[in-house]
Amino acid sequence: MRKYTALFFFIMFMIGTDTFLISPLLPTLQTQFGVSTGIAGWMIGAYTLGSAVFALIAGPLSDGWNRRTVLLSGLLGFSVSTILCGFADSFWTMCLFRLLAGISAAFTAPQVWASIPAVMPATSVPKTMGIAFSGLAASQALGVPIGSWLATAHWSVPFWTIGAASLLLAAVAFHSLPHMKPGANKGGRTTILLRYVPLVTSGKAMSGFIAYLLLHLGSGTAFAFAGKWMFDRFGIPIGQIGMVMMFLGFGSLLGSTVSAYSARKLGHVRAVAAGMALLMALYAIMPNLSSLSAVTIVYLIIFATLGIIFPIVMGALTSLNASIRGTISSLANSTMNGANTLGAWIAGLLYVQFGGYSSIGIFSTVCLALSLGTFLFGGVFERKGMRTDQESASAS
Repeated sequence: MRKYTALFFFIMFMIGTDTFLISPLLPTLQTQFGVSTGIAGWMIGAYTLGSAVFALIAGPLSDGWNRRTVLLSGLLGFSVSTILCGFADSFWTMCLFRLLAGISAAFTAPQVWASIPAVMPATSVPKTMGIAFSGLAASQALGVPIGSWLATAHWSVPFWTIGAASLLLAAVAFHSLPHMKPGANKGGRTTILLRYVPLVTSGKAMSGFIAYLLLHLGSGTAFAFAGKWMFDRFGIPIGQIGMVMMFLGFGSLLGSTVSAYSARKLGHVRAVAAGMALLMALYAIMPNLSSLSAVTIVYLIIFATLGIIFPIVMGALTSLNASIRGTISSLANSTMNGANTLGAWIAGLLYVQFGGYSSIGIFSTVCLALSLGTFLFGGVFERKGMRTDQESASAS
């Protein structure tokens, strides 16, 4: 079972590194392709757009197919399209290859979350979820700095390295992962839209995704203008802001590592409730802090707490219906991207029009409070429902 855990960790590490890589390379690529600052952002947007839109299609399709085949196809496409990014000779070809990489990631990342309950014992699912999520955290803390260091040789080297490593992971997955075919009564003839019906008609599922949207909206809004606020408040250079952000990645990595332990000791409900209550308090006091050291420590605690919460929440969501885990995972991915996109827009509006970062802190606190209430009253973490789904997974 350890080989699966390691495989899922490294897949998420590669996808996370590729996702965040463009940001530090943006000035170099902007100069390379001779485009304006406003247009250059499309090299980031192309990836997230492809990932968010196609995740809604990839999930339902994967629930009617062999998950192993879907994951391998997505990972192979991801590696090839990322390698092609290193050969891009114009702005638009780079956008095209980034779009293809995002589409491929949409077929890959959700399969990791959906495959964990299928290949791991029920008792190991929370721990494996946390380790897989820590792959994303590690990519922010380690992958992006490593990618930036590789770019000192040439801007294309990070893309070739990530693509080649992902190709190697595809080979490992081919030889190690078992087939994960849908059950006989869950064949692939069901249309994409019909696979969303169990979620739309379930009050628990609707509550879960609304709460998940609010959770990411609150955290995404707070994070979107964190760098801008630190620059305005403390006058630190961009390089130092980047170092702070890298430090936050370690907080997320720490939190995801102890997520399973926290859930086991406190229980799912208490762990999430305590974590979100702590986040509400920290988001409220953050704008009033007067030293960069205090801000860094508080953000470290915030990211560690989020690292604890997210794997527990994802485990609860994928346990809602064992037969459509791919659909659930993909919808969660699209929800996250949509919330972060909306959060960035709201953060800009609040920062400029309504008193700077203080209004952002208030907004994030309200979102977290609404999210927690929706989680609790929607019954998403009811142990009976989760146990039934785990038993269904074992039976399949």
